[in-house]
Amino acid sequence: MRLTYAIKYVDDMDRAVAFYRDKLGLEPAFQSPFWSEFATGDTKLALHPASGDNKAGNVELGFEVDDVGQFHARRDELGIDFSEPPREEHGIHLARIRDSEGSQISVSSRP
Repeated sequence: MRLTYAIKYVDDMDRAVAFYRDKLGLEPAFQSPFWSEFATGDTKLALHPASGDNKAGNVELGFEVDDVGQFHARRDELGIDFSEPPREEHGIHLARIRDSEGSQISVSSRP
């Protein structure tokens, strides 16, 4: 398992991109109204619009595994509750779990 993303939920994408780009000097790798990414080494900083489920300021960690389907199949053995079972989204296999504090975590694998 590898930490690949820290996803920060924001109220204003343009303002957030400007902060991380202009104030912290991070280099944008991709920018859109719905997802922006910064080149920050092995673990990327991504910005995503806030929503009712994901309040502004919340951070979601994103991990990559070799096979999210196999990881999901081991859920009882591992004692992990999936808040969203694996599905394909944007060309990856993606699932979500909750950590011990109730925070959402993304778990993904490449097809």
